[in-house]
Amino acid sequence: MRFTKMHGLGNDFVVIGEWPQETRNWPELVRRLCHRRLGVGADGVAVLQPGEKTRYRLRVFNADGSEAEMCGNALRVAGKYLYERGLIRETVFQLEMQQAVKTLRLELAGDRVAAVEVDMGSPLLDSTAVPVGGPARQVVGEELEAAGQVFKITAVSMGNPHCVIFGGDPELVPLREWGPAIETHPLFPRKTNVEFVEVLSPGEARLRVFERGVGETPACGSGACAVLVAGVLNGLLDRRAWITLPGGTLRVEWREDGHVYMTGPASEVFHGELLSAW
Repeated sequence: MRFTKMHGLGNDFVVIGEWPQETRNWPELVRRLCHRRLGVGADGVAVLQPGEKTRYRLRVFNADGSEAEMCGNALRVAGKYLYERGLIRETVFQLEMQQAVKTLRLELAGDRVAAVEVDMGSPLLDSTAVPVGGPARQVVGEELEAAGQVFKITAVSMGNPHCVIFGGDPELVPLREWGPAIETHPLFPRKTNVEFVEVLSPGEARLRVFERGVGETPACGSGACAVLVAGVLNGLLDRRAWITLPGGTLRVEWREDGHVYMTGPASEVFHGELLSAW
């Protein structure tokens, strides 16, 4: 099985252009591929398959073998992969991911993809859609007790659930303690991604993210989008801002059409082939 190692701001993926049909236990294969010592090593596996509504469909599996509903970094990676292999020649095209269809716009430097803009769609703010337990409401600045702390959270879905927490320097957050406690809190029936955010100005914020099913990652595209939306809801950010993660910076905009647009780079690292006996 051939693969390509790629990343979006350090959020890395094993990209497979053809999923082996004989595979029965794909969660176990994903876990083995993503293992940092015994496999290729990655935060997830991105699989491109023929689509039903569009030419290609993207499936993304987290390092623990679970399938992700949405992943902005993987969408950018897929855009670069498809264009630079000549599988897509348009600079504006659509990809299926789960039940959604996402539009990608490529920014080129010669014949290479320098950046990819992804239309991430409209955020879901009703707690039943995120989902968050309890009565239907918008969760904005609501108190949550976890890990012996009380956090003020804002819940946003970008096709996957996010719990955004504004505060001071995210580097001081004990993420390995607080992240899992919030990710698996009973308030979140499908677990949640967790973002700890410092607002530097109305047009700039920085964060660390604890991804559901993965742990801390250098970047999370859907998380950056959720942070912008949460920042607007809390009166902390403008509708267009630079969102900086440990792996780099994304440009995010919540436009008048209600959609959130995320723009950033994707990088290719190396190609490989797994032995049949692996």
